[in-house]
Amino acid sequence: MEFRTIVDIPKPPFTIEPCQRMLFVGSCFADSIGRRAQQEKFRAVVNPYGVMYNPVSILHTLQRLSPDVPPLVVLTLGTNHVYREKATGEIVDNCQKRPQNLFTEEILSADECADYLNHTVDLLQQHCPDVKVILTVSPIRYRKYGYHESQLSKATLLLAADRLVSSNAAVCYFPAYEIVLDELRDYRFYQPDMLHPSEQAVEYIWQRFGETFFSERTQAFLKEWKPIREALSHRPFNPDSDDYKTFLAATQEKARLLAQRYEGFEL
Repeated sequence: MEFRTIVDIPKPPFTIEPCQRMLFVGSCFADSIGRRAQQEKFRAVVNPYGVMYNPVSILHTLQRLSPDVPPLVVLTLGTNHVYREKATGEIVDNCQKRPQNLFTEEILSADECADYLNHTVDLLQQHCPDVKVILTVSPIRYRKYGYHESQLSKATLLLAADRLVSSNAAVCYFPAYEIVLDELRDYRFYQPDMLHPSEQAVEYIWQRFGETFFSERTQAFLKEWKPIREALSHRPFNPDSDDYKTFLAATQEKARLLAQRYEGFEL
């Protein structure tokens, strides 16, 4: 018998290669997944201007970054709530701990979210016509909105994401939100705040991400890199001992040989 529901993820029309350049922009969940990509030696840039929770702020990041766009971009949507500064009328990316009365909170509709996401993808394609975009919705809930409002927010983002995927062949959807809700339906997969996914949950989502997008060559690289990564992260009792120096030299040599076979690999 099967005691959990498994999210079916269609195979995308592209694969991710070893040490590929990638850009992660979005919520703090993007930080978690982006750091895993960096650990596995993908040349990943993660939220270069800070965490961006809504589609407007994600667009602002890409406007600041262009034309330096890699072939693969991962956008993680957190909320459809935005804050508009009263003095300028502009939607801000971060209130910078200024008084709440300087801003008005607004809730974007699914159409508005889809429009901002379309602008983002159009901008990416202007600078990199072959860009591939992976769109995902963060599984992190927002207590400050109330749990019902948080669910409405996620539903709005899901609708917007679906519209974008349906209208643009360069965009595909990865169901991180659904994996947490359906496959990891247990509070043991959350941090103590009961809102953020635990390290184990993030690792599982990363595993499902790899199963979906990584090429066979990438899988082979990661299999070779794993023991080297673990050896390099080892903290010896006596780092000045001859045994450890010999062990470290042998590990670095393995890394050097790996770098000769995979372009873009750097320690």
